[in-house]
Amino acid sequence: MVKVYYDDEVSMDILKDKTVAVIGYGNQGEAQAKNMRDSGVHVILGLRPSGSSWKRAEKDGFEVYTIEEAVKRADIVHILIPDLVQPKVYREHIEPYLREGQALGFSHGFNIHYKQIVPPEYVDVIMVAPKSPGKRVREKYLEGFGVPALVAVYQDYTGNAKDLALAMAKAIGCTRAGVIETTFKDETESDLIGEQLVLVGGLIELIKKGFEVLVELGYPPELAYFEACNEAKLIMDLIYERGFTGMLKAVSDTAKYGGLTVGPKVIDDHVKENMKKFAERVRSGEFAKEWISKADKASEVLEELMKPIEEHEIEKVGRFIRKMSGLER
Repeated sequence: MVKVYYDDEVSMDILKDKTVAVIGYGNQGEAQAKNMRDSGVHVILGLRPSGSSWKRAEKDGFEVYTIEEAVKRADIVHILIPDLVQPKVYREHIEPYLREGQALGFSHGFNIHYKQIVPPEYVDVIMVAPKSPGKRVREKYLEGFGVPALVAVYQDYTGNAKDLALAMAKAIGCTRAGVIETTFKDETESDLIGEQLVLVGGLIELIKKGFEVLVELGYPPELAYFEACNEAKLIMDLIYERGFTGMLKAVSDTAKYGGLTVGPKVIDDHVKENMKKFAERVRSGEFAKEWISKADKASEVLEELMKPIEEHEIEKVGRFIRKMSGLER
């Protein structure tokens, strides 16, 4: 069983008189920085002077510095910028200014696990990874609770790395929900596999193909959207809140019977074998190598990949349905 840490088991004393420099002010950067600050931690931000987030961070009351200056002032450098951007920023703006006994923090292990960032031996390397988008990380904190998180230690130079990671997790509000101890390897690989097979790739394709089948059988696209996409959100909410069994108890007997008898024949062992094949691409490092090779043209690559999705009929119908539902104007 994994080890889970809760609020009353974790002390924030190790963060007293320490400065955390959050590098980046995107969804996670903003949420984690605000939560730690509101928990009494001295938080500064390291940002690009020309970046759009500089003024926004200042308006939010933070001390904002260039990345180099923030690293110099910090005890903990918490890197919350996109994966493919991290190595270049690290080499040029962080690594030259690191000093003995500092800590490098991450919320995803990609660059450490795949050795795109190789830290010096004289710093701690830790991970605090809230398992939720930044907006929810902030919302749950303000509600007096938090979201679950993962913590991991890659390098423990000071002997205090684990206590430091747990203290940061508590400051972000995650120990209120529970923090699971893991490794950089397991977090990175399971995260990538989950995104590709289920959360992003799998769900998009399942919904899209379900929509296509309904339309090809002659049903109106609007009706197909409700059945394949709109109601998927309602089902996922039930699963999120109550698990599979709770969801099944909440739907009709007809839905239960049809789903339980037909579902395994559609998403069958052949699909599972495909999943295993692509999971192995992650475990072997093949996926990371492919993605890293596209770093210089990542925006163009993603734009090309997203174009067929944006032009798909389900998106056109979806905009109409979301407007009907008051979700878009």
